[in-house]
Amino acid sequence: MDTLKKNGITTLLFMLSFLMLTGVTNAQEKSIVFEMDQLSLQIDEETEITAKVVDSDGNVLPDTVMFFSGNRRSLIVSQLGRVKAIKPGSYSIIAITLGENRVRKVLPVMVEFPPVTSVQFTTKPENVYAGTSFPLHFEVKDAAGAIRENVDVMVSSSDKDVISINQFNDLRASKKGTVTLTAKAEDITVEWKINVKENPTASVSLSYNYEDKAIRTGDVIRFEASALDRRDREVPDAPINYTFISSPDDNLGQGASAQMEQDGRFVANHPGKYTVMARSGNMVAETSFRVDKRNVQRPIEVVGKGIVPDVKTSDLWVWEGVDGRDYAVTGTWGARGEAFFWDVTDPTNIHTIDTVQVDARTVNDVKVSEDGTIAVITREGASDRKNGIIILDVTDPSNVEILSEYNEDLTGGVHNAFIYENHVYAVNNGRKYDIINIEDPRNPRTVSQFELDTPGHAIHDVWIQDGIAYSSNWGDGVIAVDIGSNTSADMPGAGGSPENPVPLGSYTYPSGWNHAAFPFKSKSTGDFYIAAGDEAFPYGLDRQGPNRAAGWVHFVKFDGWDNPKEVARYQVPEAGSHNYWIEDDIMYAAFYNGGLRIVDISGELMGDLYQQGREIGMFLPTDKDAAIPNAPFTWGPMPYKGLIYLSDWNSGIWAVRVGEDPTAGTN
Repeated sequence: MDTLKKNGITTLLFMLSFLMLTGVTNAQEKSIVFEMDQLSLQIDEETEITAKVVDSDGNVLPDTVMFFSGNRRSLIVSQLGRVKAIKPGSYSIIAITLGENRVRKVLPVMVEFPPVTSVQFTTKPENVYAGTSFPLHFEVKDAAGAIRENVDVMVSSSDKDVISINQFNDLRASKKGTVTLTAKAEDITVEWKINVKENPTASVSLSYNYEDKAIRTGDVIRFEASALDRRDREVPDAPINYTFISSPDDNLGQGASAQMEQDGRFVANHPGKYTVMARSGNMVAETSFRVDKRNVQRPIEVVGKGIVPDVKTSDLWVWEGVDGRDYAVTGTWGARGEAFFWDVTDPTNIHTIDTVQVDARTVNDVKVSEDGTIAVITREGASDRKNGIIILDVTDPSNVEILSEYNEDLTGGVHNAFIYENHVYAVNNGRKYDIINIEDPRNPRTVSQFELDTPGHAIHDVWIQDGIAYSSNWGDGVIAVDIGSNTSADMPGAGGSPENPVPLGSYTYPSGWNHAAFPFKSKSTGDFYIAAGDEAFPYGLDRQGPNRAAGWVHFVKFDGWDNPKEVARYQVPEAGSHNYWIEDDIMYAAFYNGGLRIVDISGELMGDLYQQGREIGMFLPTDKDAAIPNAPFTWGPMPYKGLIYLSDWNSGIWAVRVGEDPTAGTN
């Protein structure tokens, strides 16, 4: 699927799986022998490794060995064995023989962490009051100047009767007195002298913003607590700790059925009675309330379908033609290089009206210009390695004309593309995106490109909205780039243009699975988010391709480009995400073997949206005449004129209708 051609070459996961399917064995008659059992390096250190192939008697065989990095972003390895350490940690180098009866072996690599050079308390309130507690936080730096998150910090108190520290580095001040805390990270220590004062807090007040209306699962409640002295004056620096007790309706004994943040935000996953408590010192305030089921489920009706019986279907696009009729285009994967054009004016009678075939195995992406006259399809696997884009005249979708083929510096393959204001943003060789001017579609020209400079950088997709390009860069996360911004003052541009793309902001998360991004402004709250979707196949591949995906959609809230924070997720336990579309506070998401998921994302977002019952509905496209019968593997959705169109890898194109909202007119 989409990860199989990441970086313009076959990804390591797919390559190794393919080799195992086509001849990699653990043959007893030969094996790979490294010159060492483990390689140890320092950051930026370079070396060369060698390996030989021997038979069962130890005789050296003439096989060629190639080397690959299992962690390209942290350990650079050439096929001939040149190694450079980029980041500290534990990694692996994979050696594979060529020819028949291939064998492989893994060499463990340890890149040493530099020694710690400083440790600082980052939680240092001016006043510490008796009876209060709060977590301690630290900043640890090493000799390379990096902030270290993997170093244990040990904290001791000079007087445990005054201040005690538990195993989680939570501070508890028991009584008045003076004490010294000592924090130690490796061989570095730092001290903090604290004078614990008498606690002036006599009571705690507690209020919340939903006191006058019903609360549903998924609604984010904001609690405000204040510590008050004996004259009801606020003690502004007294710490407040929040917690809750839940009594779910079903009494099945599940664990925490809600999420409580220490800034006062609360969200319930399950209906039931909840009690939120705010504590400062020995003073506690609490309030109880009921949370009802979100109740957003709606029926989904199949309106029409176009079954593709002999090849796999990739992406789709639906648009209104210049003649006022409705059309769609779908690509094909690992087949004959075809793009199918469909008439969907009558969605109960979806039918093909033209086919464009190009020299390629995969036409992965298909896009149509806003005016409905120009389409772009991408190419991978061309026999002559001319793997660029094809620009089409779709003024008459029943008689599509190829206007030009553009292959300039695109031989590695174009996986995805986007059309915006007479430019095509083409993901080139999985490394960058080229910006191609198509004002004259018969004579396109590259005007610039955008590429990261991080080790092992890669890109999968680019999506453009309001003059900002949002690229999905796997391990580097989502990158927002100004290419002619016309956004509001709260998310300003930086004077970029197609000829001069300027980075604005980014967000990276640990898995490195960032595959797609969709920016949106919440219709109900006005908050700006980027939905960052995963793609991964940790359960392996079979001969027909991936069989089960993993990953989810990360909701990242931006308060300005420099302040992103991941606040929520939508994760289907039995499936993994692919492409999705967001419109009017509803997300339409393709979850491969999990089909189409339609999700309510109204209001402030926090926590696990799946557990909160925000799923409006799901649809599993199955058909006995499909390329793989009765096996949903949904690729991407697109809402259009009251319907949801979707492409399914195994079956083709579908149109479904979502029923009426059962809560419309209520609340």
